[in-house]
Amino acid sequence: RKNTKRVPSFRKLLRTSQIKLDNKLKNKQFKQKSAAKKYRKEQKKLREAVRDAISRKPFPLEECKKKQVARKWEEKEEEDALPLDMMDEDDLKLMEDLAQRASFLTRDLSSNEPVHVKKRKHESVIEKYEKVPRRLQTEPEKELIHLLPIKDKSGIIPQAVEKPVLNVARDEEEDTEDMEEAEDFNEEPLPVLTPEEMAAQRRQKLQERKVHIAALASAILSEPDSNIKKLKELRAMLMEQDPNVAVIVRKLVMVSLMEIFKDIAPSYKIRPLTEVEKATKVKKETQKLREFEEGLVSQYKFYLENLEQTIKDWKQRKLKKSNVISLKAYKGLAEVAVKCLCELLVALPHFNFHNNIIVLIVPLMNDPSKMISELCVEAVKKLFKQDKLGYASLGVVKVISGLVRGRNYDVRPEVLKAFLHLRIKEVELQKDSEDIAPKKKFMTYKEKRKNLSRMQRKWKKAEEKLERELLEAEASESKEKKLKLHTETLNIVFVTYFRILKKAQKSPLLPAVLEGLAKFAHLINVEFFDDLLIVLHSLIASGDLSYRESLHCVLSAFHILSGQGDVLNIDPMKFYTHLYKTLFSLHAGGTNEDIGIVLQCLDVMFAKRRKQVSQQRALAFLKRLSILALHVLPNSSVGILATNRVFMQTFPRMDLLLDNESQGSGIYLPELDEPEHCNAQNTALWELHLLQRHYHPTVKKFASHLIAGAPTEGSGALPLDLSQRSATELFETYCMKGMTFNPPVASVTPRRKDTFLQMDSFVDEELNKQLQQHINETVAHKPLDFAKHLKESSLT
Repeated sequence: RKNTKRVPSFRKLLRTSQIKLDNKLKNKQFKQKSAAKKYRKEQKKLREAVRDAISRKPFPLEECKKKQVARKWEEKEEEDALPLDMMDEDDLKLMEDLAQRASFLTRDLSSNEPVHVKKRKHESVIEKYEKVPRRLQTEPEKELIHLLPIKDKSGIIPQAVEKPVLNVARDEEEDTEDMEEAEDFNEEPLPVLTPEEMAAQRRQKLQERKVHIAALASAILSEPDSNIKKLKELRAMLMEQDPNVAVIVRKLVMVSLMEIFKDIAPSYKIRPLTEVEKATKVKKETQKLREFEEGLVSQYKFYLENLEQTIKDWKQRKLKKSNVISLKAYKGLAEVAVKCLCELLVALPHFNFHNNIIVLIVPLMNDPSKMISELCVEAVKKLFKQDKLGYASLGVVKVISGLVRGRNYDVRPEVLKAFLHLRIKEVELQKDSEDIAPKKKFMTYKEKRKNLSRMQRKWKKAEEKLERELLEAEASESKEKKLKLHTETLNIVFVTYFRILKKAQKSPLLPAVLEGLAKFAHLINVEFFDDLLIVLHSLIASGDLSYRESLHCVLSAFHILSGQGDVLNIDPMKFYTHLYKTLFSLHAGGTNEDIGIVLQCLDVMFAKRRKQVSQQRALAFLKRLSILALHVLPNSSVGILATNRVFMQTFPRMDLLLDNESQGSGIYLPELDEPEHCNAQNTALWELHLLQRHYHPTVKKFASHLIAGAPTEGSGALPLDLSQRSATELFETYCMKGMTFNPPVASVTPRRKDTFLQMDSFVDEELNKQLQQHINETVAHKPLDFAKHLKESSLT
């Protein structure tokens, strides 16, 4: 049959993509294989039929037996036959007619064979097989390759050549024979390997997989545009089925793919093409870039789905039937998957599916596994620290807020403490409607026609075009957009904080909430100040808070009052009293780290509100802080003494405490928790003399400086490296967390060891002579008689 299929032209082949051509070739090969397979099945059935026909033997005909049976029937019929004279003419005629075509009368009724079985029995089996219609051997249609035609006098002569087809049938028969041989071989028992041989075999397999992974990864990284399809091959190794190396190979593939995506992912988000864009003709380079981006996004999506499925299977303690990895090993796989997701969360905040990664990571911050929880919390903190614009931070804050509310505030405090790392320093405050209205950047067409001439409009158009190009070249977001994102983020954070203050005051999340309020209190809207201060005071007055939580309450209240709260007429005396009362709960033990919060509170309460603080209150705090400096570690003592220095330089007449003469009536009451009524002016800072003998050199310097009256210049002044630092900076600088002494102890040069004789340098000369004389004397050993000695001692 002539192949009427039209061969595509060369230009059409050029326009066709390589993927389409590959698909056509695969479909053609599949059709050829299916036709060949069908032909082989028919041939196999025919061979089986011939084999069965040859193996069967024709059965002998039982003619003798049938003759005997026929005779018996005839005898019985003669006996039972009625005389003909007793039958009517009509009945006799009917019987004669039936006898002529009575096959049922002549049939052997004892046999169960059909009526026409005699004819079939006489036929041989081979003759029966010969009558079966034969099917001609149908060969698959041969494909023709059309060549250039030849033009002759008679006309155009078409030229074609048969396309060579591989002998698939022969190959498959050989494959079946090989399989049968392999099955026979598999029936034999496998050799038992020793543990050393098994370990060597495992090492060899692992090395082969590592080399394969490295080869694929290096090929992808060298030319990502051309080798993007190898990502699929590498991702397929996530389903490694060899139980000996499956766990390690899957972990290696996860980490390798993560590093590859971090390297080859572009610095922009890839959007899907529209139908119009797909239909338009583009350059080869553009088409290649589109194919690369499409392949990258699809493989990245499948990779993230694999990681998600691994984590879900581990969380649900579920194993697939075909899985070769134990449940115990699944935990290690899940941990590696979480690490990869955390790395991608931090490294690719601009790329596709970042919100999906956030939705996966944030619930794992509250995971019962401490390791996984810490990994996710650290990743979120890193993201907050490096996010300058605020898109990613806003997405994470939304998911965390939903998680806290959905779990009914039953989450780890570390989840909320992550908010402390947000890079938010300013937000949009409430403005007038004129300020909020967007300013027009460019003039409209009507305004140009109305206000400008034709030449001015032309210049204005060119100027606006240039400005737009400059904005695109800067590629920087406007400050207004950044402020808007930060404002929306902080609103969600405050809503979460206020919900916990209102509904879950006894929750373990309260310290994290108070710490967050202390950090962001200056950004809260003025409308909430009164209600928030009332809530903070009620929390402190309830007595349910620890000293640390109450310190955060005090810090939050004064942050509110030091910012926009200056315009409010609120007396914070109760917060001063509470801080004064809490100071003695700190010491050199575990609470030493909380001195940093106290120093921040003192800075906000006294340095920034110096005009609202009375002299009695400042004197009382100065005295109590000096007492506290004796009970804490050196870094805390340095911070407290630096705060005392600020007191003495900020408030007048603080040098009263450097004189031992009392001022006014009454005596100092150190146990009284009211700073205004403890008569601090009648005491002295005798603690400074003890601190002058402190082992830490910096503490000594500060104590001597304060005894001299904290001068800014002269012999008693501090060096610049100490005087220009704040109390909080000094507290962190001289911290001893690393078990090192700051400043370091000077090394002592070892003395030269002198050689000396035994006891020469320790014994006096005269005593040494007597000892030498006693040693040289020969001592006569006499037997000891204890009875004689007792008699002599009793007589005396």
